Amino acid sequence: MTVRPRDEAAAFPPGRIRRTRAMKRVLAAGLWVLAALALSAAPAHAAQPALGFAPPAWTLLAFPGMLLSIALLPLFFPQAWGKFYPLVCLAWLLMAFVAMYVSTPAGVDFLSVYAATYLATAEQYVAFIVLLGSLFVISGGVHVSGHLPGEPSVNTVMLLLGSVLASLIGTTGASMVLVRPLLRANEGRKFQAHVMVFFIFLVSNIGGVLTPVGDPPLFLGFLKGIPFQWTLGLAPIWALCVGILLAIFYATDDWLFRREGLTHSLDGIHFRIAGKHNLGLMAAVIGTVLATGVLHFDGGIPLGRWGLIHYESLLRDGLLIALAGLSVWLTRPTIRRANNFSFGAIREVAVLFAAIFFTMIPVVMLLTARGGELGLDTPAKYFWLSGALSSFLDNAPTYLTFLAAGMGALGLHEAVQMTQSVHGAVVLQAISAGSVFMGANSYIGNGPNFMVKAIAEQHGVRMPSFFGYMLYSGGILIPLFVLVTVVFF
Repeated sequence: MTVRPRDEAAAFPPGRIRRTRAMKRVLAAGLWVLAALALSAAPAHAAQPALGFAPPAWTLLAFPGMLLSIALLPLFFPQAWGKFYPLVCLAWLLMAFVAMYVSTPAGVDFLSVYAATYLATAEQYVAFIVLLGSLFVISGGVHVSGHLPGEPSVNTVMLLLGSVLASLIGTTGASMVLVRPLLRANEGRKFQAHVMVFFIFLVSNIGGVLTPVGDPPLFLGFLKGIPFQWTLGLAPIWALCVGILLAIFYATDDWLFRREGLTHSLDGIHFRIAGKHNLGLMAAVIGTVLATGVLHFDGGIPLGRWGLIHYESLLRDGLLIALAGLSVWLTRPTIRRANNFSFGAIREVAVLFAAIFFTMIPVVMLLTARGGELGLDTPAKYFWLSGALSSFLDNAPTYLTFLAAGMGALGLHEAVQMTQSVHGAVVLQAISAGSVFMGANSYIGNGPNFMVKAIAEQHGVRMPSFFGYMLYSGGILIPLFVLVTVVFF
């Protein structure tokens, strides 16, 4: 049906169009400022690179500023945040860049200190968003219909299924496949937010610890030489956490179910899956990530002193984009409409995590330079410190930083050597579990967290605020992690 001009005008009023254009101009101007600063940063005769440079503490301020913006602005200014969060992110990006530019030591140019880290971060960010985006698009083409009552036993089984799938198709893939059916099953209930909170705990984080494809930190460990099957040794920790969380969830959901005056009924459960070919495409995504992680090509596309764009990264990202495009081409539009599919959630994640990735550059550099001074002498310290940072930083570089710290403390030169002694294996287990599990402590601890929140809110679920969510994680997860420490570390 053709949209008439007056309908179009009603959908896009002049004021909204002007605000959108103005925002685009400001964003473009900000990006031009970043580019101009970068291009003007190198003098004609550059000094030697500053190896092991530790940024001063004040360069870290943009990162907590960004976190506080995510936490407070949606709480106190929800409408303004919804309209202008890209500008807030750009402001913190500019502040971080200027702080790093000014912090460059005398006699050493900016590119020598920061360029390689900037390009590596950009490469990681693009890989992160392309992987999330491809799984988001492909999983949006899988529609589960039928009758799934949102009652405690059904919800618990779906969370258990998601906790297993997370290690098979990744936390992002499992989250995107199951979040919409679970929302539809519970759409008639008064209390729904707790279902999504436990979904983030289990499916978007803890469930992905059993294989390298489950969560990015473990995949990076696999690329560093840790055997693929080694992560199966984390099964006892996985079983303890998943079992306790499912028990707490069932008790909570059953209590709220009865408060609503509902009665248990499993009559007439049936379901049908449309868009099954997308399940094969998701498997192809995981296969592509694994294959291109094993393949290593010599060289790449040189960008001067910024470094190289690696061929395997281009191959992986290109194939993932092609698989997402294939999903769009092969999937009937009616399936995506039935899922209420839109790009709003992934767009929000892309903008927010761009600011998070790039404002945290000084934090990661400082940890890398000074990580050996943290006094890590027990597996429990590795578990809690890697976990605490993974709660707010991206857990992939955090994992690599503590892996390097652990290897250095044990006098090892290869990551695989961590698996060849009892103490090294326990330290590696602590780093792995801390990095994966504690990504559930906040909305920004892992990419799927924010996507699940955004999708739930699109379906009308009133999700907890940033700090409200952390009340859940602090009251439920932190005691659980204390128990994990006592039992395993």
